[in-house]
Amino acid sequence: MIDHIVLVKFGESTTQAQLQEVVDRFKALRSELNGVVDLQAGINFSEKNQGYQVVLSVRFEDKAALEAYGPNPKHQAVAAFIREVGRVDSIVSDIEI
Repeated sequence: MIDHIVLVKFGESTTQAQLQEVVDRFKALRSELNGVVDLQAGINFSEKNQGYQVVLSVRFEDKAALEAYGPNPKHQAVAAFIREVGRVDSIVSDIEI
């Protein structure tokens, strides 16, 4: 299995409502993707978050499912919304478990 974790930092003009919309849109992907074992998303409340406000996590069955995820049009639509509401930076981590 593969854990795919993304931390996203947004600009100062991004509202809490927009952050929640990112989380909601990402969670809606769960039933739209093949090879997903688990999908989680939320607003980061850690005091050590270094400005990364949203955490997105997907556990895939295998690397093939991860590779199919990136170009998936529904995932791309969520990624476009994330950019639209002011994404400044992101960190991506993929690990085999």
